[in-house]
Amino acid sequence: MGVSMTDVIVVGGGPTGLMLACELRLHGVRVVVLEKLTEPTGESRGQGLHARSVEIMDQRGLLDRFLAVSETFAVGGLFGGIVKPWPDRLDTAHPYGVATPQPVTERLLGERAVELGAEIRRGCEVVGLSQDPAGVTAELADGSRLRSRYLVGCDGGRSAVRKALGVGFPGEPATVETLLGEMAVTADPATIAAVVEEVRKTQLRFGVGPGENGTYRVVVPADGVAEDRATPPTLDDFKRQLRAVAGTDFGVHSPRWLSRFGDATRQAERYRVDRVLLAGDAAHVHPPTGGQGLNLGVQDAFNLGWKLAAAVNGWAPEGLLDSYHTERHPVGARVLDNTRAQITLLGTDPGATALRELFSTLMDFEEVNRYVTEMITAVGIRYDFGFGEEHELLGRRMRDVKLTQGHLYGLMHGGRGLLLDRTGKLSVTGWTDRVDHVVDVGEEAELDVPAVLLRPDGHVAWVGDDQEDLLMRLPKWFGPAR
Repeated sequence: MGVSMTDVIVVGGGPTGLMLACELRLHGVRVVVLEKLTEPTGESRGQGLHARSVEIMDQRGLLDRFLAVSETFAVGGLFGGIVKPWPDRLDTAHPYGVATPQPVTERLLGERAVELGAEIRRGCEVVGLSQDPAGVTAELADGSRLRSRYLVGCDGGRSAVRKALGVGFPGEPATVETLLGEMAVTADPATIAAVVEEVRKTQLRFGVGPGENGTYRVVVPADGVAEDRATPPTLDDFKRQLRAVAGTDFGVHSPRWLSRFGDATRQAERYRVDRVLLAGDAAHVHPPTGGQGLNLGVQDAFNLGWKLAAAVNGWAPEGLLDSYHTERHPVGARVLDNTRAQITLLGTDPGATALRELFSTLMDFEEVNRYVTEMITAVGIRYDFGFGEEHELLGRRMRDVKLTQGHLYGLMHGGRGLLLDRTGKLSVTGWTDRVDHVVDVGEEAELDVPAVLLRPDGHVAWVGDDQEDLLMRLPKWFGPAR
């Protein structure tokens, strides 16, 4: 009996895997998402979307779905427990975050993936894989096998895909651990707020605040690092640590979910091994300081999706799929470094306290505040396209500029490339199956360059007004003319 074949197997149905499935389906790629959990956990580790992820959702026509069920926030420089006002003039038309609990993010992305034709199979655990020049075979826990042309591991920090590949995961193990959960409390809100304010003067890894459905979200340092990190803590563990840190357990009871996280910081040495790729926590783990993890994974998927679709559909130019690692590995490395810095700032020793006071003073400078905020929100990312010192926009993400015919992101819902042309004299003939051409010669347009070529992920691949120059650049990202 033969093994059924699909285009791409996505292992893991969290935000990264679901975003990737959506992106692949925009290009007609057959996708099967394999998720080992039979039901969503309900755990809300990721608390929302930063500005760059907000842009991504708008670019694919999904932002309204998030805004309908979420509050927006604009607290800038939330770095190492230091809160400053949002800086002026961020390079985005979306200078805010969206506070969406992770289960809601997963539900919205899952609904969209299914709308687009992705198949999501729950209760399917991948325990092994093998690959050959023609494809990848995934081995499931029930003994069945599934075959695909490519496979992407989006299966978290303990990734079975990464382990099966034998890809190194260097970094530092956890040295401290934190308990996180949602539960009911009997203490009154005023008492909770007063205790939290006092404790956080010295212990910034502590917090008790309103959660979902009348519960409270509790974050408290653990007593050491558990031997078995996969085992969830108990309610008694929370009570004991709350009393030790805050002098009271607030009468916690009826937990919705309980979990733990550490400060382990690791990154996969390679994001691609032939036909198998890694994204999200399978490629990098770090402490949740700054709320970057979910966003980093979603942005991995956004970078990879169109490139993998190009490979499946046969028009990927040489090196396009490898550019996923080339572009995203340095981004992940920088996030690991800034979370290391934040963990130091969150320390309770005198040196950390002094450093935090100094850093807080520095962040009162607008330029420093903007730099840190662009780092945390990923707005500051610029990919190195290897063309030397060309236009400052090259490699950056194009913000959602106003056009005569609406706004830029409204034209990018289909996931194609886009030539935004103010000259009216350029052409993408030969690439019209992959690149849209929008002529916008109106005075209202915010674009202050003659024309830009945007990749499907919104990054600027070319700036100029010369047709011959454009014809040199199109094949690098979109393959040969047809």
